[in-house]
Amino acid sequence: MTGEDYYIPAAAMAVSLAFKVPALRHNWRDPLLRSVVALLTLAGAVFAFAAPPTIAAVNRATGITNFSAPLVYCLITAFSASCLVLMVNWRGGEPEQTRRVSRRWILGYSLVVVALVVLFLLGDTPVERLRDFDTYYANTPYIAHMIALYLLAHHVAAVVMVVLCWRWSLQVRGWLRTGLVIIVAGYIFNLAYDATKMTAVVARWAGHDLDGLSTYVAPPLASLGALISAVGFVVPLVCQRLSDHWQTWATYRRLGALWQEVQISAPAGTPSVRMAWWSAAELRVIQRESDIHDGFLHLGPYFDKGLRDDAYDSALAGGSDEDTARAVADAAMVAAAVRARSADPEGRIVGEDEEAPVDTADGPRDLLRISHALRHSPVVQEVRRRVAV
Repeated sequence: MTGEDYYIPAAAMAVSLAFKVPALRHNWRDPLLRSVVALLTLAGAVFAFAAPPTIAAVNRATGITNFSAPLVYCLITAFSASCLVLMVNWRGGEPEQTRRVSRRWILGYSLVVVALVVLFLLGDTPVERLRDFDTYYANTPYIAHMIALYLLAHHVAAVVMVVLCWRWSLQVRGWLRTGLVIIVAGYIFNLAYDATKMTAVVARWAGHDLDGLSTYVAPPLASLGALISAVGFVVPLVCQRLSDHWQTWATYRRLGALWQEVQISAPAGTPSVRMAWWSAAELRVIQRESDIHDGFLHLGPYFDKGLRDDAYDSALAGGSDEDTARAVADAAMVAAAVRARSADPEGRIVGEDEEAPVDTADGPRDLLRISHALRHSPVVQEVRRRVAV
């Protein structure tokens, strides 16, 4: 792999990190957000410092031959720990239990990092190796132990991630399950990376030469695995947000029939609220619901409880369930009240009879059912025809 093959994934991680940093500044106490930022930072650092040009530059800057080797190994180990901590915080649970498990992973992998540094200091690596350090020094005292230790730590993290994500994916649905399956696929590539690296190192221990597996096959597997895993972490967050946004706009549109129906009930001269085109969908839904409830208040004197009861019975007789029948009855009462209000432009009816408020105990979902009934219910259409006659 060339330097660009390492720097492109590092740049992708940096771009993702740039979108997360502002959120971290506003909500830095969120452990899940901190875990995401740590993972993106370490992933980008691994690719940036593992690039051969960076390895050579760091070695020259420090004046220590092969200083980049333990640096990259420590970054890979820290990245493995960040993945496990992110998974623990993502899955959630009791806060104290989550913090305890996270601290255990961090402590365990911190000890591995310290051991890697100590083993490098005890060993001797006089010849600079930019691409094949693992196999070149596979039989060197202490350095061989350092190489085996970082591969083992990475392999343990990959196995745990595959097991945790796969088990969790069997318990959930939707975008979260999709993201977990993608993460599993990414970590299968990481397991393949471990297998090729270990095979080449063990071959050196046995006196054979399979260096090509470590030098040319393993790096692309690691790059591909990291990118796929990053996509798996991002997909549930981004797609769920887009899905929620789409659902909000759908709610806004579905309330349109009811909103238009009650507009006639607004007193003459009532100013209409105009929202800017960039207004959030959530604000638009709230404003539309507010307009509808205001309309109900103005239509109150014209609500006919007897008509509502008749429509409710008709809907039940037509096979509707109780919730749908209640929505159809409310829609029929609203439709009749709107026509009664239109026939009384001077507002002479002052509500001498008992009012029958619309039942919206379940909030927006009832309004959605009422809006749907206004447009599609044959019971409502029959009430409209009867009122018109």
